[in-house]
Parts: sequence; C-alpha cells; structure tokens
Amino acid sequence: MVAAYTVGLLVAVAGLIIGFMAIVRERDDLHRILLTDLAEVLALVLIALVATDLAEALILPGLVVGISELMAVSEVYIAKEGLKRPHTEPAFHIEVMDSAPAILALILVAYGIVLSGFTGGAVAAVGAVFYFMCRDHAERFELIETVSGYAWVIWIVAFFVFMFLPQYWLFGVMMAG
Repeated sequence: MVAAYTVGLLVAVAGLIIGFMAIVRERDDLHRILLTDLAEVLALVLIALVATDLAEALILPGLVVGISELMAVSEVYIAKEGLKRPHTEPAFHIEVMDSAPAILALILVAYGIVLSGFTGGAVAAVGAVFYFMCRDHAERFELIETVSGYAWVIWIVAFFVFMFLPQYWLFGVMMAG
C-alpha cells in the first residue's frame, strides 16, 4: 500500500513539475490557461492521495471550479476562432418532446433536492441537463452560467448554515442539495 502511495505521489509531483515548466515556456495565453487547468487536475490528484474526508471536501469544489474554468476557456476559444455552428432545423418533430422534458426535469430536480448530497446534486443536474438537451437551447450559455453561479452561492451558504447554525442542519442539507 505504501509503495502505491509513493508511486502515485511521485507521478503527480513529476506531472506538476512538467506542467509548470510548460507554463513557463508557453507564449500563447490561451495555452497557458489550459496548462494551468492541467496543473490544477494534478493538484487534485495530490489531494486525492491524502484520502481523507477533508480531501474529498476539497476535491468536489475543485472539480466544479475546474470544469467551469474549462467551459470559460472553451467559450473564449470559440469566440476567438469564430467556430459557431449554423442553426439547422431538426429532420423531424416529435410532439411529446415539447411537454415531456419540463415535467421529467422538474421531477428529477425535485427528487435530487430531496436526496441531497452528492447523489442528489447528480440527479438534479441530470434533470437540468435532460431539459436543456431536449429543448432547442440556441447556445444560451449565459443562462447556464448564471444558474450555476447561484447554485454555487447557495451551496456556500449551506456550508455556513452547517458551521454556524447546526440546529438547522436539515435546512442546510436541503440547500446543499
């Protein structure tokens, strides 16, 4: 077990050193940002090697922030390169796809809130993703980013409810979900 931990630690540290050397040598700002995301993932690997509850508490928000940074960089790259897809009409229209996504998404989001925790968040996110995939979203990333920001703030408030008002733990769990 110790040998596996040592090997994992050496690989992560070597990856971080290579990543930081690449950041120093890279001249394009966009590539520097991408290499910074790579270094962030390797830092999360180092945290995961600790394998404690605190490490898990640090990894989940770190992954969320990393994914949001990657989405932001992708948006910058799409705008910089002018890679917008032309809007095309679907080949056929299914009537049930007009009303079903809203109902099923509402059920999934409500069930995810009741479940709470990581599993509840995953179920609620599946509901939101299902809704946006079934609708013609027309590249409304601003709406997704806004909702994600509000959800992040609610999650932080729920954390403070747990810390400073433990008698309202159920309210905090529902907010975190």
